Amino acid sequence: MAVKDRDRFSTTTRIRLLGEQTAARVYRSQTKRQARRSRLTGRAALLALVLCTLIVALAYPIRQYVSQRADIADQQRLQEQARQRVEQLRDLKARWQDDTYARQQIRQRLHYVMPGETGFIVIDPKAAKRSSADLGAADRPWYANVWDGVDKSDASDQ
Repeated sequence: MAVKDRDRFSTTTRIRLLGEQTAARVYRSQTKRQARRSRLTGRAALLALVLCTLIVALAYPIRQYVSQRADIADQQRLQEQARQRVEQLRDLKARWQDDTYARQQIRQRLHYVMPGETGFIVIDPKAAKRSSADLGAADRPWYANVWDGVDKSDASDQ
């Protein structure tokens, strides 16, 4: 037993035991850190999953909300334009209720003359020289344009 006791208290034995205890402590602290890291990683993964789910779940309603807000803004703009047009038409209607304005417009647009007046229409000499063939499509009667179209299509078939 004396050898065992001497072995137990020898410096080499003490250093070996101390090294083993230190190694065990280091191993335990490493496993605790790894366990803590794995818990944090799991929590982070769960948090990321929850955030992604929220983003996906809210993306469509937010898109619809933004789209509807744009539609509302467009409708408000159209409503304002319609309101302005109604005001213009009310002003025009009020003007037409005035007999003086109505007479002025009738004389100007329809070339009416008052009794006792002589009406004249001045024709531009350059416009009078143009024949109906030289006139543009907008200046000619509609039936002339239709007949020209028939002539052109008939000529292209031959």
